[in-house]
Amino acid sequence: MNIPESITGFFSPEIRTHLTIDKIQGDASTRQYFRVNGPDGSSIACYDPALASAGEKGYPFIVMQELFAEHGIPVPEIRAVDAEKGLLLLEDCGDLLLQNIFSTPLQGEVPALYRKIVDIMTTLQSIRGVNDRIPFSLGFDRDKLMFEFDFFIEHALRGYFSPLFEEPSIAKLRGEFEAITEALVLPGHFVLNHRDFHSRNILLMEGKPVIIDFQDARMGLPQYDAVSLVRDSYVRLENTLQEELKLYHHNALCERDLTSMGFDEYLHYFDLMAFQRNIKAVGTFCYQTRVRKNNTFERSIAPTIAYLPDYISARSELRKAGEMLKPVIERYRS
Repeated sequence: MNIPESITGFFSPEIRTHLTIDKIQGDASTRQYFRVNGPDGSSIACYDPALASAGEKGYPFIVMQELFAEHGIPVPEIRAVDAEKGLLLLEDCGDLLLQNIFSTPLQGEVPALYRKIVDIMTTLQSIRGVNDRIPFSLGFDRDKLMFEFDFFIEHALRGYFSPLFEEPSIAKLRGEFEAITEALVLPGHFVLNHRDFHSRNILLMEGKPVIIDFQDARMGLPQYDAVSLVRDSYVRLENTLQEELKLYHHNALCERDLTSMGFDEYLHYFDLMAFQRNIKAVGTFCYQTRVRKNNTFERSIAPTIAYLPDYISARSELRKAGEMLKPVIERYRS
């Protein structure tokens, strides 16, 4: 299928000849994005063959966009859908990512902007729905968390870092991952999570945050999205701001009656969740680098690993895993 040609089908014949369609650099997904400029402005077209197989009503992105928009979460508007061709036409919210305002004149706005984003995150986490429908039927259960740990084992330890590890040590480490997973499966504390709530999935449109890439939302500890934002693989916030945002998030959860955890307990599970989330991210970066030959993610391996010693030193549940991961941690210690 000629994707740009198919995109023109969203427009009337008299407009089609005036369109310019440019491919946009994607992230780690297999979806393809295009910016479409025409006489009436610009839009973003997304091609995903999964849309054709799932159909409009079963496609997670559409389900989540409608849910989030209904609850006031700022997300791009869906302007048109051609499910048969796997195409969506979306509002163009620009290309200024939250990640890109660091080391610019806008950096002074970072603390206030992050507090606004935590407010959006907490609103998202307050959404409730029917348990047998996505995203509420999905969760960070044992199978999901262990899948992410195993992905790290396969693509980081057996792949990218293979000279540093032998199978017996990997097997012992997996046992520790199972124990950490057991500690994190607390369905009574689960809320809705975006799942990839970091600086590359938040656009700034006219100075206001817009949330993107939300199709994988699922239930989990509220710390999951907080970790993604505060302990981001792509930008490192100042330590004082990190601590401020943790407290700000916990207070927001309490105000909405979304958690029964005290702040110390919140911090405890924040660190355990951060360990799991950062390990998962390293696995993804190693996979993208070694298997997909996408080297843009390799630069994010070191800063993500640099977070791990903080959690390991703070939480006894992570000490054994931390000891086994020393060859990787030491490799990047400055």
